[in-house]
Amino acid sequence: MFTGIIEEVATVHHLEKENDNLHLTIKANFTSELKIDQSVAHNGVCLTVVEINNDLFKVTAIKETLDKTNLGNLKVGDSVNLERGMILGERLDGHLVQGHVDQTGICIEKTSQNGSHIFTFKYDENLGNVTIEKGSITVNGVSLTVVNSKDDRFSVAIIPYTLEHTTFNQLKVNNRVNLEFDVIGKYAKRLYKL
Repeated sequence: MFTGIIEEVATVHHLEKENDNLHLTIKANFTSELKIDQSVAHNGVCLTVVEINNDLFKVTAIKETLDKTNLGNLKVGDSVNLERGMILGERLDGHLVQGHVDQTGICIEKTSQNGSHIFTFKYDENLGNVTIEKGSITVNGVSLTVVNSKDDRFSVAIIPYTLEHTTFNQLKVNNRVNLEFDVIGKYAKRLYKL
């Protein structure tokens, strides 16, 4: 489990295809604190650490992960939002995040509004995911609150701190993002259908 509070924006150091898998080597400041078999969220995608070498660590994304996320679009030198798994008994500063991306979306608009930044994302509503006004959403691993909910799109307001300390400062219109919808909302919707 994660909180959606990004610990570090790290750099993709190396990418290696092996059959349908993609091995990602990430350069991060907290690598020395990691251990093999530990979970780390990469742009909101929970991946297992399989190798550590000085300030570099390696994870593997399988075809299922690559098909449902934006990790396959990464290039060497790109930045990724990182978060280690939450520690039970600590404050939950974001919201409950599983690290299981539901689908991707596209940034369709970004505007500045007197100190905050509004980002609007469009997603395929036919996949059955929903947002609600003031509900939670995770975009590329960042825990956010929905400020404008429509059937196939939503907006979020980003404070300057979040803009500066995540990859939102590099996000452009037409960029593809990973979306994890509110876990409680997903279960409520499923129960409602029964």
